[in-house]
Amino acid sequence: METTVYLAERIWTLDATRPRAHALAVRDGRVVAVGTRDEVRAAAPGAREVDLGAAAVVPGLVDAHAHLHGLGRSLTTVRLEKAPSVEEALRRLTQAPASSFQGDWLVGRGWDQNEWPGGAFPGRAELDALFPTTPVFLTRVDHHAAWVNGEALRRAAISRDTPDPEGGRILRDAKGEPTGVLVDNAMDVVAAAMPPPTKAQLETRLRAALERCARVGLTGVHDAGMDLDAFRLLQQWDAEGTLPLRIYAMAAGQGDERHAYLEQGPWQGRMLTMRAVKFLADGALGSRGAALHEDYCDEPGQRGLLLMSPEELESRSRAFMARGFQVCIHAIGDRANTLVVDVLTRVSEETGTKALRHRVEHAQILRREDITRLGAAGLVASVQPTHATSDMPWAEARLGRERLRGSYAWRSLKDAGATLALGSDFPIENPDVLAGLYAARTRQDATGRPEGGWLPEEALSGYEALEGFTRGPAWASFEEARRGGLAPGQDADFVALSVDPVEGPAKALVDARVLATVVAGVEVYRASP
Repeated sequence: METTVYLAERIWTLDATRPRAHALAVRDGRVVAVGTRDEVRAAAPGAREVDLGAAAVVPGLVDAHAHLHGLGRSLTTVRLEKAPSVEEALRRLTQAPASSFQGDWLVGRGWDQNEWPGGAFPGRAELDALFPTTPVFLTRVDHHAAWVNGEALRRAAISRDTPDPEGGRILRDAKGEPTGVLVDNAMDVVAAAMPPPTKAQLETRLRAALERCARVGLTGVHDAGMDLDAFRLLQQWDAEGTLPLRIYAMAAGQGDERHAYLEQGPWQGRMLTMRAVKFLADGALGSRGAALHEDYCDEPGQRGLLLMSPEELESRSRAFMARGFQVCIHAIGDRANTLVVDVLTRVSEETGTKALRHRVEHAQILRREDITRLGAAGLVASVQPTHATSDMPWAEARLGRERLRGSYAWRSLKDAGATLALGSDFPIENPDVLAGLYAARTRQDATGRPEGGWLPEEALSGYEALEGFTRGPAWASFEEARRGGLAPGQDADFVALSVDPVEGPAKALVDARVLATVVAGVEVYRASP
């Protein structure tokens, strides 16, 4: 097996015994030497050399909360992200590519009414005027609301007489008619009427997602709620040796597929692992589905949605813990986070599974006492830095100033003892990990606003941000002995960047480039010169 020596201006190893280096040697998918150029050359005589010049090399960057199928769907269907108005969203729909259709349904995603004048939810009338007989299903940017037309409602048998499903809302006009916006579990009623993607569509979507991840510098992804068809396809690719990145999959625990995963139990392949399950306790803040202890400041009387009862959440968590699964629960609102910390601490104690490193996904809005409890329980806080910088223009309107004190509180969570595993939640956010490193350090948008950062006391240092995308996900996936750093014996997963993400200016990350992505010693992406 050939040995390759990589040379760079700086290599961050995250190894306390030797935090910085200038060269590393790779053989058979593992790191065999790290140090100065002379030291590594002496340890690997005659090795092939790759000179990365002024690059900064870091351990493999991992997105600890993302959705591969969702990213692939967003890359191949109508994209409504950053549409500044309803009119622009409609214009894009009229130019939908053929890949945007599942059967005869037009599918798209990414709309955000907060970006539009007035900030009001859209309605079915605008879609009906353009698509009177074609069903349309458009997921909001947070995937916790859908905008549909009258034909989609008809096929799903939703009318003014249809009650809201538990954990969901069918928005209605003054006459009680459905407006065409469905929140959280109400989306599922329409989604159930849609034909599933074909196997060819699924393959195209997953290949597109994996390629994009490699291009943006990701060596691994924690997939937060994988459907069974996607898992089976990735299993096939893993067995064939064609899976380019490491995938830590959480079973989709919300629907009926959970029974198949429970029967199967945890599963380990070469590049694919399934030993976790994902539940959703509540909705999202942008669609006012996040479950709060008190009313939304901008919608009195509304406190969000719990997507399953506390009893059901506890029952499902207990069943999967007993089967050996790590339990990962989506919790955005403070009421949901109180519930999730309660369930994970109590049930893990009762089942003797605290060693399974159970996780709170998002941990977005918390009471100060729940931050303390989460950390003391040794739970993983799986958080997304770019959620804060996306939400900051309107979060205070939803929550008020006082509740912001425990929101997007990465520093407080870390200080309380929680392990931080950073991610993006793509495709809700861009999969660009450099944007996540920047947001974690600055809590600013790409233009540097607000000056000094939003709630800057919760920012992370450059080193802590890098740990959050390397050592944190490694710990959260039980791979800290093999990944998260660059030391002899560890897997040769690393990324070459055009800027130093630790000591370089944070602003430089905005325009930084990924130069190479290496997984198990194999270059899965190399930027053109």
